Amino acid sequence: MTIIIDPESCTRCGTCSGVCPMGIIDAGEEKLPLIPEEKSGMCISCGQCEAFCPSGALVQEGGSERQTKASGEGAIPADRLAIFMKSRRSIRCYRPDPVPKETIVSILDIARFAASGGNGQPVEWLVIHDPVKVQKVAGLTVDWMRELTRSSHPMSAYAPHLITAWETGNDIICRHAPHLLFPHIPETNPLASTDAIIALTHVDIAAPAFGVGTCWAGFVAAASSTYQPLQDMLDLPEGRVPAYAMMFGYPRYKPHYIPRRKSLKVTWK
Repeated sequence: MTIIIDPESCTRCGTCSGVCPMGIIDAGEEKLPLIPEEKSGMCISCGQCEAFCPSGALVQEGGSERQTKASGEGAIPADRLAIFMKSRRSIRCYRPDPVPKETIVSILDIARFAASGGNGQPVEWLVIHDPVKVQKVAGLTVDWMRELTRSSHPMSAYAPHLITAWETGNDIICRHAPHLLFPHIPETNPLASTDAIIALTHVDIAAPAFGVGTCWAGFVAAASSTYQPLQDMLDLPEGRVPAYAMMFGYPRYKPHYIPRRKSLKVTWK
């Protein structure tokens, strides 16, 4: 990777060199920043140099997106951000009307900028948009639970209650959500599961801004990690595995208050 410098805009401030996590940008008062050829292979294309350049003089070569101005510190007042994030709720009652694919793409495009180890960006997405297929996933998850009842799995004691609820028409698996979201990762990357959770958290936080509610689908996630019939249905690309699952859709009810939580506990050393 190389960087392109506008010599008239560059102030030779050295910020790009200071923020480069790999320490490979040479910069100084008398010269334009550059990545020496022998260090170019160490660039992880994180974009820190481009993001922190105060004059916008630097861009990464080969970028396919137009440069976008960052919001800057304090763009969202802290008190408003606090209320927004504290108002986030797990949604378990959904309206049947579907979320448009364009809206889903907008949310996932935000999650695309989530942090990942070494800027590896290993997370890709599977969206189950068809509610009928969502119910099929729920049914396969229940089938997985039926197998648990004949094992020593830690959930085996709870499975009969959940199975009974399903058989009486109570979808305690996907809560009749119209859609499911699966982040998937390379099976050979031991760190990618953390990257997936970070990205999915971005989805969880961003979705309410679009009027969309979410809930972490723990039963589905557990089943998808081991149950072959469910994995066959997901039909992920060769070498990729599901990292978790999230149900989502338009909430049937709107929260009006923020519930109380345990008091904050912090240890200082």
